[in-house]
Amino acid sequence: MLTLVIIPTYNEIDSLPTTLEGIRHYVPQAHVLVVDDGSPDGTGDYADERCQTDDHVHVLHRSGKNGLGPAYLAGFSWALASGYELLVEMDADGSHRAQDLALLVQRAQMVDEPDLVIGSRWVSGGATQGWDTRRVVLSRAGNLYISAMLGMHVRDATAGFRVYRASFLQGVGLGEVEALGYGFQVNMTKIIDEAGGSIVEVPITFVERQAGQSKLSRGIVTEELALVTRWGLARRSRQLRTAIGRVARAARYNRSR
Repeated sequence: MLTLVIIPTYNEIDSLPTTLEGIRHYVPQAHVLVVDDGSPDGTGDYADERCQTDDHVHVLHRSGKNGLGPAYLAGFSWALASGYELLVEMDADGSHRAQDLALLVQRAQMVDEPDLVIGSRWVSGGATQGWDTRRVVLSRAGNLYISAMLGMHVRDATAGFRVYRASFLQGVGLGEVEALGYGFQVNMTKIIDEAGGSIVEVPITFVERQAGQSKLSRGIVTEELALVTRWGLARRSRQLRTAIGRVARAARYNRSR
């Protein structure tokens, strides 16, 4: 299946070359779209040079650093217009291993045709490298909270290493995406789940970045928690209204007998 790996970048000149080499080695048939947000360190220039010598590499330049969500949505739009069948989200910083990418793509091509394949740290066989206990606990607790609030049976809804089936994405409301930062991953998982899409998780090893600077900030985490809480309360409100409606209908039925 025609596969596109979408890699958002901002100041990833130290890690992008190694990431591209890994993809070409482990999944040589895949194409890559680098979505660069005007990196001042020359990341976009490097990607331009790379695509001149490698017809599997493409570049989409954006004028400024506008968030992870908009970068991926721009990549999705480009991919869908270009006829790709599998759309992959992957980081440029080395935290997502190319050998795991091969496993995710293989799973997406299986006969059950899952609509979303998540590279999961928190299913059996998944792992992290370079994380202290505090970060592991925070991530696990956050995913438990997400599952409880949104009713999704997904162990790692915050994971950013994943494969979407393009035909399913074409039928869902990508215009309804609200999250700009790392909450985008939860938002997309929620959209796929609510649209009735099939979601599977594949164990991967997440490696703490070795080069560059993390984009994760307290504001990004706060945005994600606030959105999940709002979505969860809205879900509980809908459930309550449905329950009240059922009780009212039952009462009317009993009175009419």
